Amino acid sequence: MKPMHTLMAFAIASLLAGSALAQTTAKFAVTLPEKSHQGQGVAKFVELVEAKSKGKIKIKPFYNGALGNDVQVTSALQGGTIEFTVPQTTTLTGMVKEFEILDFPFLFSNEQEAEKVLDGATGQKLLDKLPAKGLVGLAYWENGFFNATNSKHPIAKVEDFQGLKFRAIQAKISQETIKALGANPVPLAVPELYTALETRTVDGQGTPTAVIAALKLNEVQKYLSLTKHAYGAFVPLVSKKFWDKLSEADRAVLRDAALEARTYQRKVAREQAASAQAQMAAKGLLVNEVAPAERARMRDKVKPVWDMFSKEVGQDMFAEVTRQLDTK
Repeated sequence: MKPMHTLMAFAIASLLAGSALAQTTAKFAVTLPEKSHQGQGVAKFVELVEAKSKGKIKIKPFYNGALGNDVQVTSALQGGTIEFTVPQTTTLTGMVKEFEILDFPFLFSNEQEAEKVLDGATGQKLLDKLPAKGLVGLAYWENGFFNATNSKHPIAKVEDFQGLKFRAIQAKISQETIKALGANPVPLAVPELYTALETRTVDGQGTPTAVIAALKLNEVQKYLSLTKHAYGAFVPLVSKKFWDKLSEADRAVLRDAALEARTYQRKVAREQAASAQAQMAAKGLLVNEVAPAERARMRDKVKPVWDMFSKEVGQDMFAEVTRQLDTK
């Protein structure tokens, strides 16, 4: 009887160990605050996953960059020490250069064009390149259109960029875009930006309107021009090491939750952009639209940047995207 009892005890212990493993809480690293469009998308995703998995998959979000910046946590996903994150696509260009197509200036004219590319075959083709890098992409969420602020004058035509000292990110395409528009790029990290604008080390910058409000840049800028010069998308990512341990049913839960959260997150992003613009205008920020004809002139001005980087992303990928957008 003793051997039988030993076997039963071992079996029970194994079941309990398996149950404990299934209930392990996965970590979701989030750069922005919980109230941001990114944070609310993550909160909705976590809620949906728990409901759809009937509590089997539990995820704990860590907001405000508590686990590190986008580059650090994406690397941690590859190593398997963090299970989820949701960086902007720019973060992925160092490992999958084709993602750089999404950083092309003036590529999309509106959200519908972005959705057509991202939610279709092209977007999936980009996601399919991630597993080889230790990552699994679930969908595309929205950061939003980037608009220009500055302390000198409204930007209503391409000539208005001339001579401005304009903040750039470290990515070369950002710096080349600013040069093509006639401004002078000044590479700066986000934590340095407010002070640099306040002291006039730089005259202006470009980020989504909701981010401008979140960083309180309207306190040190006078003009907001709706240039829509770039579109930012987030990608909810899963560590492949974690993904490979999941059943196909659990993977389906994550995919479905990411897509359902996408609808909610994009709605929040657009509402926050409109609300932020109104609130900043009420506080004295001067807002101006850019006429379609003038925006077309800006896009023509940056076409050399498209030519420069189309070789890096691949001519086939470049042709596929521009064909969908009917841009010549």
